[in-house]
Amino acid sequence: MAPFDRPRAGGSPRSIAAGDTWWYAAVAGEAAGSFSARIRIRMRRACLAAILLLTLAYAGLVLTATGRRWGNAAVAGRLTDPAVARFLREHPSLQGSGTVSLALAVLLLVAVGVLRKRYRHLALALGTTAAALAAAELLQRYAPGPRFVAANGVAVESGFPSSPAVLSLGTALGLLLVVPHRLRALVVGLGALWAVALGAYSVATGHHRPGDVIAADLLVLAVFAAAVSLLARKGKVRPAPRRGLSLQRLLGTVPLALLAIGGLAAGGLLLGDCLPGTGPLPAELPRIAHRCGQALAAGTGAAVALAVLGLLRRVDLDPGSAPYRISHPVPEDPFPEEPDHEIS
Repeated sequence: MAPFDRPRAGGSPRSIAAGDTWWYAAVAGEAAGSFSARIRIRMRRACLAAILLLTLAYAGLVLTATGRRWGNAAVAGRLTDPAVARFLREHPSLQGSGTVSLALAVLLLVAVGVLRKRYRHLALALGTTAAALAAAELLQRYAPGPRFVAANGVAVESGFPSSPAVLSLGTALGLLLVVPHRLRALVVGLGALWAVALGAYSVATGHHRPGDVIAADLLVLAVFAAAVSLLARKGKVRPAPRRGLSLQRLLGTVPLALLAIGGLAAGGLLLGDCLPGTGPLPAELPRIAHRCGQALAAGTGAAVALAVLGLLRRVDLDPGSAPYRISHPVPEDPFPEEPDHEIS
């Protein structure tokens, strides 16, 4: 916490001095010293919840035979789904556009941070994405689990979690640290939709299983929540002014909400019909598993972005100076009390 956001050890508020801020009491309606702690606890819980969900996804999709067979069926289903095959055949130029768009997104993040002179927040955004990528690489190499088998029967290395999905969603959420608060919902919403599209495309091409993309989204959520918790611990967060629903906020959050609800609902309904048993795979199962995986991966990515926007809905991460800051020494009372003075 910042010095002006921390009560004294005895619990009693200290006297007013230069540098104190009344933002918390004037805008948030709460006493100074509680806002940063609340945000730190909130983001810490979000980080722990994301780690728990990531562990459950790893245990269910990698360590169990049913999860591995579902992943193999989802990869094989792209070959039997006519809609996916037609889309990939009609758009061959998309093969290299994902890498180009990732590079452009990182350049956009750097450009916004430099133009707004938010160098520390830009370094935190890039460092958070790099940490998520490093964690994904460590999980791919050293996490215990059997080797996966491709559709042609050849063993391939594990892509759990997906590095491109980590980079895309990490870049989209990194914009949250450098853009103004009033544009946060629109910019992060559009970036999250782009990240979801890249994850769906990687599943459609067979480069990654749906579980790889789901795990990447949860990993980014955990690392990003830890980064914001660190900001709150250092007192770098402050309440944002309350604003009503604007058009740009609706344009950023409504598509994410529809995609999250629709994707998770459709994936959950299809999941019961496509979980393979121990026998041979039915003819329709790979196609159903592929569509189920696409829906779950898209719904998870949208839900993660929507959860981050909801957790930081009234939290301003902009390091600019807060209003209501006292920049001069507090003058003494011009009419001090005189104990010996009596009014007759």
